[in-house]
Amino acid sequence: MDNPARAAIFRRMEHDLIIVGGGLNGPALALAAARAGLTSVVLDALPDATRSDDNFDGRGYALALASQRMLAALDLWDGLAPDAQPMRQIKVSDGRVGEAQVFLGLHFDSAELEEGPMGYMLEDRFLRRALMAATEASPLITPRAGARVTAQSTRAEGATVTLDDGEVLKGRLLVGADGRSSGTAARAGIRRTGWGYGQTALVCAISHEKPHEGIAHQLFLPSGPLAILPLPGNRSSIVWSETEQRARAINALGDAEYLQVLRPRFGDFLGEIGLAGQRFTYPLNLTLANRFVDTRLALVGDAAHGMHPIAGQGLNAGLRDVAALAHVLSHANTRGEDIASEPVLARYQSWRRFDTASLAASTDLFNRLFSNDNPLLRLARDAGMAAVNAVPGLRRGIIREAAGLTGDLPDLMRG
Repeated sequence: MDNPARAAIFRRMEHDLIIVGGGLNGPALALAAARAGLTSVVLDALPDATRSDDNFDGRGYALALASQRMLAALDLWDGLAPDAQPMRQIKVSDGRVGEAQVFLGLHFDSAELEEGPMGYMLEDRFLRRALMAATEASPLITPRAGARVTAQSTRAEGATVTLDDGEVLKGRLLVGADGRSSGTAARAGIRRTGWGYGQTALVCAISHEKPHEGIAHQLFLPSGPLAILPLPGNRSSIVWSETEQRARAINALGDAEYLQVLRPRFGDFLGEIGLAGQRFTYPLNLTLANRFVDTRLALVGDAAHGMHPIAGQGLNAGLRDVAALAHVLSHANTRGEDIASEPVLARYQSWRRFDTASLAASTDLFNRLFSNDNPLLRLARDAGMAAVNAVPGLRRGIIREAAGLTGDLPDLMRG
């Protein structure tokens, strides 16, 4: 089809992007695309009341500095900053339950980073609501809550999706931002590679007697890692990995008994602790889409890759997908290219797939290396952490990697 004819078809399209998934990555992509003048419809199966619920369920995100830069570029950060907690240090320890002292293996300090704090902790409820409000305010974005996709079609002339009420939407590019069990990927015949870890994450927020000083702690226990992540005030977010059977038993306990199990793992360095919000669990697995693109289709976030939360990089990897895809689409649009053509989408896939596969492999290796009590492995990993901690250049490189400042950065993350 010649370019004038193709352009005429695209002018009849309702949207440039049809985004399936209204959690975090989907709305972020719509906002990023709007900066390039591209229109989007964002489809979410959940009703508005559920998505905007203000009840704090304990979830918080460790936003890398590059992710914070992206939120600033999308004009969201000024409204989010009052509820964000800078992460000034990260301390990594290797221990056992009930030990009074644990080997302090690694210590990362934001003072070694010229750009500022290596990241921020932000509760899910604040980020989600900010994204919802921004998409609803944009004239280029059409949010659709309670919209379930039952069928899709992607052909050379465009993409279509059918909703459960029979409505058909047309667009130039279909984007799956619908999580690890992505229906968008499944309907496109995109297979996944992965496995379970036999672990479940117990997630909650706790209040504590002593201030955390903006320090994030990662404690490696034989059953799985325990992350203690600072929130504003004397509160922290807990991501606590246990074997599946043990996690079910712990989660079935009442709040008082739950805290009794947590305390010997947590230690007493923050004084007395108590629950500050709801508790929830999710199974831990690794899942990687065998490809991130198809005809007029792209995957972002957990729809493309899901990994162990051991490094707290899940949302950061998703936002990097969003920033990379927006970068590719924006530059293609400026050049007059078809934004959903095979060459354009291939640029996105080549940019992101290797990076995410490498990150997934790293988190998988770390979890397997540390989620055990093998004395030889314990000795080797403790010695290795001590060696890294003693080399400032290597330590600083890890800090920059955690802050998302390495590699080829998309426009939105350059600051």
